[in-house]
Amino acid sequence: MTTRILAPLPGRAIPLSEVPDPVFSAELVGAGVAIEPPDTDDPITVVAPISGSIVKLHPHAAVIVSDDGAGVLLHVGIDTVGKPDLFQVKATEGDRIEVGEPLVTFSPNAIRRLGLSAAVPVVVMDTAPGSAQHAATGEVTTGEALFSI
Repeated sequence: MTTRILAPLPGRAIPLSEVPDPVFSAELVGAGVAIEPPDTDDPITVVAPISGSIVKLHPHAAVIVSDDGAGVLLHVGIDTVGKPDLFQVKATEGDRIEVGEPLVTFSPNAIRRLGLSAAVPVVVMDTAPGSAQHAATGEVTTGEALFSI
């Protein structure tokens, strides 16, 4: 079964190998693609890349499990754990969410001003490294196909 993952925010799709975090860059959590958000102070809304249940929701991260059991992790920024003031949560853990519905809003440059990466890894958990197919590269818009597993 193929799971299509849509871009949860606009920006530039980059391989996970370019994410400055060894857990994501080595695809230890799972295969996927990261998005480098645009250079802006304006708030950007991260939306659900798949429909399913929100099994975990932190200000900086979310895990959504699809009806067929695929778990997708989104991590907003690198080393943003414990910085809830950077994010506005727009969803509730335990809720069902449809693709394209808001999860979190943040300002990419607020993260960058702290000297942190604003990259947003999007991974299908427990998948083999390199198993992301049809991975987008370059500029993507919210809702565009990001990759398939």
